Amino acid sequence: MNGGDEVVAAHPPQPLEWKFSQVFGERTAGEEIQEVDIISAIEFDKSGDHLATGDRGGRVVLFERTDSKDLGGSRRDLERVDYPISRHPEFRYKTEFQSHEPEFDYLKSLEIEEKINKIRWCQTANGALFLLSTNDKTIKFWKVQEKKIKKISQMNVDPSKALRNGSLASSSSSSNTKHLENGGSPERSFSFLSNDFSFPSGGIPSLHLPAVVTSHETSLVARCRRVYAHAHDYHINSISNNSDGETFISADDLRINLWNLEISNQSFNIVDVKPANMEDLTEVITSAEFHPTHCNMLAYSSSKGCIRLIDMRQSALCDSHAKLFEEQEPVGSRSFFTEIIASISDIKFGKDGRHILSRDYMTLKLWDINMDSRPVATFQVHEYLRPRLCDLYENDSIFDKFECCLSGDGLRVATGSYSNLFRVFGVAPGSNEATTLEASKNPMRRQVQTPSRPSRSLSSITRVVRRGAESPVVDANGNSFDSTTKLLHLAWHPSENSIACAAANSLYMYYA
Repeated sequence: MNGGDEVVAAHPPQPLEWKFSQVFGERTAGEEIQEVDIISAIEFDKSGDHLATGDRGGRVVLFERTDSKDLGGSRRDLERVDYPISRHPEFRYKTEFQSHEPEFDYLKSLEIEEKINKIRWCQTANGALFLLSTNDKTIKFWKVQEKKIKKISQMNVDPSKALRNGSLASSSSSSNTKHLENGGSPERSFSFLSNDFSFPSGGIPSLHLPAVVTSHETSLVARCRRVYAHAHDYHINSISNNSDGETFISADDLRINLWNLEISNQSFNIVDVKPANMEDLTEVITSAEFHPTHCNMLAYSSSKGCIRLIDMRQSALCDSHAKLFEEQEPVGSRSFFTEIIASISDIKFGKDGRHILSRDYMTLKLWDINMDSRPVATFQVHEYLRPRLCDLYENDSIFDKFECCLSGDGLRVATGSYSNLFRVFGVAPGSNEATTLEASKNPMRRQVQTPSRPSRSLSSITRVVRRGAESPVVDANGNSFDSTTKLLHLAWHPSENSIACAAANSLYMYYA
């Protein structure tokens, strides 16, 4: 799988047994979901110790891992433990901050939503966390750091006595008083003292300046370091960090821009697919990502179902691609929906950099960057919906953009579906792992045993669908299908078999 010198095991790994771990923001039965609370982005950092989510209200919520901290101590202490450590990842709420606010573009008379489209973690430094977040138009670079709380001590007057009856608060609000040359006020020189206050019998022997001391208490502070704005005419669909730790890309429907993290007022346009005449437009960019180790390579997908791998060393404007990954449709199998369902909604590089995972409406495809003629594996996500594409087109569900992810070891892939379901597939040679899980506290209750690599044919599309008192759509296990509950966003822990996924405003976590 890694494309190196490793020998692939003769027997594929056994299917994983997934278990519920945690849920954040679980809603009660009948509880109405607020639009602003729906999660729109999920991302683990490289260490897997932190998890970030963004929502439609423009907020970013951070979670930190707690089980690794509980084990604690040095490596020597851990080696003394005489029992195996088999705890699964556990996270707790860390902090949240308002990343984006709703805006209005007066030049274009366009409302800009605060919804977070993507979050990407950057390299940590000096104990601080750094991350990028973006809405449709503006990218922001955030620093989250623990700061010790400073307190004032050694006051001349006991504050508890001076503040009695609230006289200090009331005395600070006069606006029409005369002030002395040194800034004082004759009417309230001692008005901050309450009626109950009395000077010591010998008076105050000496006055001294109060001291500011740093306490042991800490608070998390999120600060926006930079704002990268006014570089995209169309909605931003992707941001991706470069392995050099200095640059990142942002992509919209027609352009990809290259930024330096330290420079917010300038970016370089490296991909531009906008035609001279917009009537000649045939495809748009849907997703883009940097190679995990080669800082000069990146891949982007299009609405035509192809992936282009580009090398930034070839030219400043990368209009020509180094490789094109596209699977040709069988002759005679085209229909009205062929191009719509071929549009790729998300791509991810494997950790090894050798493979690219892509998600279109019906399938997951795993590509080897050394073989561009066809994918090395194709996984059917919800094939039972193929006869109902007409209905899905009419209610716009066919345009839903599902994300995908790979495990850290590259042996499995995952993506979401409808009815709050998500699917996990094994990619090792000979593996037939195809697990269906539900985003609930009982994830295995909707098990579907279907082959992971059935032949892909579009000939079964039904162009005309009867309506009326017809039974609802059911999946291969007889479960009813609900297009309103969709699991679009999920992320795989970088080093362990743990998945975080979003079902509306709830964040579910599972481990195996």
